[in-house]
Amino acid sequence: MASNFIILAAGQGSRMNSDLPKVLHKLAGVPLLAHAMNSAALGGAEKSVVVTGHGGAAVAKAALGIDADTLIANQDEQLGTAHAVLQAKDALGEMEGDCIVLYGDTPFISPETLEEMSKARDSHDVLVLGFETNEPGRYGRLITNGDKLDRIVEAKDASPEELSVTLCNSGVICADTSILFDLLSEVKDDNAANEYYLTDIIGIATCKGFSCGVVHCDIAETLGINTRAELAAAEADFQAKARIAAMENGVSLTAPETVYFAYDTVIGRDTTIEPNVFFGPGVTIENDVEIKANCHFEGCHISRGSVVGPFARLRLGAELAEDVRVGNFVEIKNADLAEGAKVNHLSYVGDATVGKAANIGAGTITCNYDGVMKHRTEIGARAFIGSNTSLVAPVSIGIEAMTASGSVITQNVPIGALALSRAKQVNKDDLATRLMDKLRATKARKQKEKKDG
Repeated sequence: MASNFIILAAGQGSRMNSDLPKVLHKLAGVPLLAHAMNSAALGGAEKSVVVTGHGGAAVAKAALGIDADTLIANQDEQLGTAHAVLQAKDALGEMEGDCIVLYGDTPFISPETLEEMSKARDSHDVLVLGFETNEPGRYGRLITNGDKLDRIVEAKDASPEELSVTLCNSGVICADTSILFDLLSEVKDDNAANEYYLTDIIGIATCKGFSCGVVHCDIAETLGINTRAELAAAEADFQAKARIAAMENGVSLTAPETVYFAYDTVIGRDTTIEPNVFFGPGVTIENDVEIKANCHFEGCHISRGSVVGPFARLRLGAELAEDVRVGNFVEIKNADLAEGAKVNHLSYVGDATVGKAANIGAGTITCNYDGVMKHRTEIGARAFIGSNTSLVAPVSIGIEAMTASGSVITQNVPIGALALSRAKQVNKDDLATRLMDKLRATKARKQKEKKDG
């Protein structure tokens, strides 16, 4: 596999009509750039360089957030793809081995295709990834002679004969790193756009006696995103494939068209997912889990035998052990729920540890934020939290302890103890009747004054 990857992410993407750099628009829950970087990682990258330009600071920040070891190079002026690739030379230094050029707005290049390109380097010095299409349109044409690639011609520069060619250029190129940069140094801007085309290295390589070839792939892999309509189409395509893959892997989707997956969603067999469920990045679900309708998940893990929903939200850091029950309108964030724990109704559990078989009553809130810092709540095994309890963290509820309904708990509760913290109830005889009579009389008087007035 290739040692080095260069990912071009400098374009403005004006057709997106957005202040956000094109490569930062999201597909399957993550920026387009993340898909290209993931392809590089799966392709065995030792070093990856992201070439930024428009919105460079934001793109660089995103790239480093995806992979902190990513190298960044900036293209101050957008003078073409060859010029963009050349900006990565200093970042790669004296790196040896092959280099593959990818694009930050082309998310579907598969690791298998990249591996095929690497293997084909045994036969050719420079390789281009190509695809066949009956509607070549604006794509650059690959002009071949047998198994050799002679040159690449951009559509705007092509002759009528060249325009009739249906083998098209994806833009992805593989070559020895040092050879790649030597060829780039000879590229000129003598074309209709006055740009330095990466594709020109094929003609230069041929003139120098290097062998150039083509690796074929399906056109679907080469899909580039240039507009919001294309982004929506790519999302639909991704989701359709993800749903089919999930069902083929043993997951039951009762309404597949309403379930949305992230690029990295992992779901075990014999799990059932009801309608209108959304998976953000970082979700793993084990076997034999039941996900009821209208749930939202991100950055969480759900273990075997658990039941979640309907209308539940699991946020980053939610960890559910086996046979946990999380019910309707429950939100869980940065919390560990041990085996058999139950949070069935209308509760918020954040920054907490919930022990084995503990039962959290309806309307319970872990008050984890003091306005500046977060604090943790510890709930022991088999504890029972009464309905409408506020647990003001930091606080600990002991094993088999209880809180009375409606309590505000500000101090630790010992093992086996009952905590009760609420005002004493006082009943005022007939006060409700008298109060309502007074209110009705006031309302009637105001209505009469308005009518007479």
